[in-house]
Amino acid sequence: MRFIQSLENVTTPANGIAATIGAFLAPAFHYFYGTGRTDILVVLLVMNGLDWVTGIAAAKKDQTYSSEYGLSRIPRTLFLLALPAVANLLDKVMGTPGFLFYGVTFGLIYHTWTSLTANAHRANWPMPKSIEKLVGSEIKAKAERAARKEYK
Repeated sequence: MRFIQSLENVTTPANGIAATIGAFLAPAFHYFYGTGRTDILVVLLVMNGLDWVTGIAAAKKDQTYSSEYGLSRIPRTLFLLALPAVANLLDKVMGTPGFLFYGVTFGLIYHTWTSLTANAHRANWPMPKSIEKLVGSEIKAKAERAARKEYK
């Protein structure tokens, strides 16, 4: 009887809705991004999240932040997350086993890493000098845009 009572907490309408959504989204996710690629996509998502955090901190520090700036990041992020899916679909069409997917995804990860590192530098967060040198051109470009108050 105690076991059946414990199931009452599991069989809620909210859990049923979540399970149904998951049942429909998981196959779509695998279709668009491929199977066995969750880890690399999680890295891309985390990097994008860190880019947002560091970008907001940097923009607030140099007073270039506005709601328009934040809202313009949403379509950009959705575009960046759609590119690996497009690359995966092109891999399927061309019969290449992940060549475009991994190339595009690693390229986006590197681009996002340079962006978030430059943002962290602009926010005056501590980082090794070797990393600052590695992304020096991005730091310079972001500083110039911020000085013109045209930060994107």
